[in-house]
Amino acid sequence: MAAAATGPPQQSLSFSTVQQLQSLPHLSDYLENPKTLTNPLDHNQFFHPPDADGFYLTPSDVVLRQIVYDLSSSSDEDNTAPSHHQSYHRAGPRKQIFFDPDHVRAAIVTCGGLCPGLNTVIRELVVGLWDLYGVREIFGVKSGYRGFYSGGEPVPLNPKLVHNWHKRGGTALETSRGGFDLDKIVNAIQHRGFNQIYIIGGDGTMRGAVKIFDEIRRRKLNVGVVGIPKTVDNDIGIIDKSFGFQTAVEMAQQAINAAHVEAESAVNGIGLVKLMGRSTGHIALHATLSSRDVDCCLVPENNFYLEGKGGLFEFLQHRLKQNGHAVLVVAEGAGQDMIPRTDAQKEERDESGNLVFLDVGGWLKLELKKWWDRDHPDELFTVKYIDPTYMIRAVHANATDNLYCTLLAHSAIHGIMAGYTGFVPGPINGNYAYIPVEEVSQAKNPVNTRDHKWAWVRSVTNQPDFSTSQGL
Repeated sequence: MAAAATGPPQQSLSFSTVQQLQSLPHLSDYLENPKTLTNPLDHNQFFHPPDADGFYLTPSDVVLRQIVYDLSSSSDEDNTAPSHHQSYHRAGPRKQIFFDPDHVRAAIVTCGGLCPGLNTVIRELVVGLWDLYGVREIFGVKSGYRGFYSGGEPVPLNPKLVHNWHKRGGTALETSRGGFDLDKIVNAIQHRGFNQIYIIGGDGTMRGAVKIFDEIRRRKLNVGVVGIPKTVDNDIGIIDKSFGFQTAVEMAQQAINAAHVEAESAVNGIGLVKLMGRSTGHIALHATLSSRDVDCCLVPENNFYLEGKGGLFEFLQHRLKQNGHAVLVVAEGAGQDMIPRTDAQKEERDESGNLVFLDVGGWLKLELKKWWDRDHPDELFTVKYIDPTYMIRAVHANATDNLYCTLLAHSAIHGIMAGYTGFVPGPINGNYAYIPVEEVSQAKNPVNTRDHKWAWVRSVTNQPDFSTSQGL
């Protein structure tokens, strides 16, 4: 793959980039003379690479992180200075592997909240390890991180047991938040002889995976660690999207459709839908763009206000006068600084250490009723509030997410068998790559209210920009 690109011939601007390949941790970085083996896929009875030269990837196969450029921007006046950007090792099988499948003891754990596709990832990890590489010792760690050191024994997994798991919502391994005790977890990994650890979870879980990897490396253990990013909110950075997100947007449509029917069937009816999104409003944004019934979308990245010129109430008043109804979608993290909190509520945290959010949907419903009763006391008004949170995250993955989960799991297996460790597999610009887990744990993925997607939301809803200075 070329490391530099030139602009189209008709451009008067000269353009070049220097792609910096991100260093990827490997067992050989800290183990002396690790044993290497030929990939058993060469001898698989049912799967033999049809073209070995094209099937196996090499360190020169990379994925570029940035593929969109502004040719008018440069650090040099003549637009000839190179621009440095990142690239990552491409995900896929390698000719040489660093684990003997006969001696692999793999552990799979799910942490944090539920998300469509969890069971699909688990199933595909088991099937891929078993069928492709011949691994026979695969275990499920129950109840999240704490399951490594407390509770029952790990659950032996095999393809027959997990056969239909992709058709089920939730996680068959059970999950929990918190419970992270580094020494106890790594001690348990050593005690049980696990040498491949597959950790499925969100940003907090990935931060825990970084610590586990660092401690394993410090102890110089022959143990590979891979994090598989999971968050229905799509708030993990670098990768294109997280699994379960497409299913969540699809399910959100049902709630929006119901809210639209309720609002349209009432006099001055408002359908209010609260969707998941603590720090990012991706579900609300994509659901708004895809439903076409939403009049206003509120996300955590964009402040809004209620009263005054350009405020939410003025906008809804206009829509009710124009159409007789309105549909309002709000992400759970939006408007949290506007909701009155007691001193105790200001300090309340969940088991992952996150601030406990108040119900912005319930608060907004009350504020809407107060506004209407104050300004239109003699007119009918109805607010129908729908919160589909647990319905959305508890369903099984749709076809798009099932495909994604399958490729994600197989990418993880190929990478860890090749000796890579402390990494995350994921799609970047549609191509699967290996990314250092530390980089993923620190990356965020907020809705950029200055880019084209938010502009699309504004254009299809015609909602105000809620510049807070106008509401003061």
